Amino acid sequence: MLLAVDTSSRIIGVALYDGLRVLGETVWASDDYHTVELAPAVAETVARAGYQIKDLQAVAVATGPGSFTGLRIGLALAKGLALARHLPMIGVRSLDVLAAAQPVRDMPLVATLQIGRGRLAAGWYEARAGTWRPTGEISVVTAEALAEAINHPTMVSGEMTSEERRILSRKKKNVILASPAHSMRRPSFLAELAWQRWQAGQIDDPVTLSPFYLQLKDPIPG
Repeated sequence: MLLAVDTSSRIIGVALYDGLRVLGETVWASDDYHTVELAPAVAETVARAGYQIKDLQAVAVATGPGSFTGLRIGLALAKGLALARHLPMIGVRSLDVLAAAQPVRDMPLVATLQIGRGRLAAGWYEARAGTWRPTGEISVVTAEALAEAINHPTMVSGEMTSEERRILSRKKKNVILASPAHSMRRPSFLAELAWQRWQAGQIDDPVTLSPFYLQLKDPIPG
């Protein structure tokens, strides 16, 4: 059984997965209380599914981009479990989790996540072999710059304010906005991605695994 933890932003998620079923999932919005809320949420999710922490076989964590503090808290908890219980650990980029939740379509996908100061982390994906694959580096953009950069039909999904959604929706012919429900990072998708990598032997060293941060001073494309 694999535990997945995502603390990339104020939306926090915890899930349990056994390769065939999502055994439990908890998602909530936190006002920067990750340190206080995360460990109890993990314990409660495990208990509600009828298991104990000792039943865990692997642990997965979203590695960013995202909140500096939030990512560190999630990594710390996941590393603590992995090291204390000698569990395999799998890190997954946060935008890959969001992309995995989107239906595969014959058009590009942009996954976004708020990183502060009115800016978004944006990752571009294309459909290959029935799944979404990243096509370049993750960039720092504003909603205006992202809208300007999209010149052909493209699906856009992720954390955005109502104003950011309004700006992007102006380009109705080229920007296909995912619904708010499809724009939330679900830890169950993190768990599925991590399970696949674990079964393929693609695990990370809990000692050296680190968060992926974007610098807000990065140039804004578009």
